[in-house]
Amino acid sequence: MKSVQISVIIPVFNQEKYIGRCLRSLLKQTISSNDFEIIVINDGSSDNTEKALSLFMNDIIYIKNKKQKGLPASLNIGIKNAKGQFIIRVDSDDYVHWEYLNILSMYLQLNHDIDAVSCDYYLVDSFQNIISHNNCLDQPIGCGIMFRIEQLIEIGLYDEEFLTREEEDLRVRFLKHYQIVRLQLPLYRYRRHATNITNNKESMVKFSKRLNDKHTK
Repeated sequence: MKSVQISVIIPVFNQEKYIGRCLRSLLKQTISSNDFEIIVINDGSSDNTEKALSLFMNDIIYIKNKKQKGLPASLNIGIKNAKGQFIIRVDSDDYVHWEYLNILSMYLQLNHDIDAVSCDYYLVDSFQNIISHNNCLDQPIGCGIMFRIEQLIEIGLYDEEFLTREEEDLRVRFLKHYQIVRLQLPLYRYRRHATNITNNKESMVKFSKRLNDKHTK
């Protein structure tokens, strides 16, 4: 059985256009491929996502949900199947710098008192043009954060009721017990495009209210 240090969790739903770029960026990491695993959870894609993934089957651990479960449930499935001590999420339409895993894992290895580390990110468009350099603490996203798996388990992983804003709920619960340290390096590329889940304004408002209700009781 392969012993790894880092588990990269990639939930995917209908991202045939971008998933290849995402995976290629991870396969080009400077750390040894023996040190990390890539777990891809296909959450009921109806496009050619599975065909796009077929090119990478030798390099990934592939999990296919029999029926669509939603983003947070897919993330939890990935974490529950992880073998690494460090967990990091990459969204299937994004991509990362080749030092992404090396730098973040080294930071946690050398700083045993640090709970989690988050890197800055570039906001990019569909053509990979840089729009802005964003501070990961001032403008947080769900990705680009490396956690210790035992702490994620302790707080109960993702709340599967939050079909959007799941990362905000996780962050609120995590920060009640632990800290996230900022690394001022833009190692993550967060892609803005027409099919971003955050474009669903009705859903974002609905789960924003649910988030507020949950954490202001």
